[in-house]
Amino acid sequence: MDGVAPPEPSDAALWAGLRRHTQARIGLGRAGSALPTRHRLELQAAHAAARDAVHSPFDPDVVASALPGVPTVRVRSAAPDRLTYLQRPDLGRRLDDVDRAHLPRDDWDIAFVVADGLSSRAVHDHAAPVIRATTARLPADWRIAPVVLAEQARVALGDDVAHALGAAMVVVLVGERPGMSAADSLGAYLTYAPKPGTTTDADRNCLSNIRPPLGLSYDTTAAKLTSLMTRARELGRTGVSLKDDLDDEVGLFSPPPPLSVPVTTRGPAPEPPLLKRRRG
Repeated sequence: MDGVAPPEPSDAALWAGLRRHTQARIGLGRAGSALPTRHRLELQAAHAAARDAVHSPFDPDVVASALPGVPTVRVRSAAPDRLTYLQRPDLGRRLDDVDRAHLPRDDWDIAFVVADGLSSRAVHDHAAPVIRATTARLPADWRIAPVVLAEQARVALGDDVAHALGAAMVVVLVGERPGMSAADSLGAYLTYAPKPGTTTDADRNCLSNIRPPLGLSYDTTAAKLTSLMTRARELGRTGVSLKDDLDDEVGLFSPPPPLSVPVTTRGPAPEPPLLKRRRG
């Protein structure tokens, strides 16, 4: 009707509009002095999923079966079990001596290492599609080592694996630390000329939150990885000295769309009353 102002959106509508753009727990409300029961149960379920992701065993057969026709090699870190792996991060960075001898040494251009890390679920779900999408983009003259499936492994184990293989570069696909909104996030770490015990995190390039449809897609990951790998091969380095300035070149990212949140016509919130000093 002409001359009649539209109704003001409720707080619930405002928060609902914002929640469509984030997985963060915002605007949950309260029941007395606590969270509403529904949100409290959701939080407990997310915490349980994160714990399960950390402690669920890695099954190399899951990844190998998703890579038909791709040769694989299975290795372990120096951590003998999951509890030791969690308590001794240093052991998860070292390759088992017996397994090192089984790696096929050659002049490989690139090696892919699938490491369970802190979320075997992420590795089971996302590692094989990333490898398939990435290798499909590589030039035919690149020599790709057999995919290494590593148990009780951390990122730096890739340095030891690549050194044993004789690979010029290594990409470690590892299950990232679960959060309260994502227990299946995969990370990809690229390192040129890795040296066990010498290479640092500053020598790597990282792509994180690979978990479509809520995170980075496989195609975007593959395009970014192959661009970084090509540049690393040309310059002979990765990490902070390899600037991540390829976004415009490969056309991967665009500014996010504006938030479509209902507009409120409410005036400014009233100022709180001044507190009076108690006399006496």
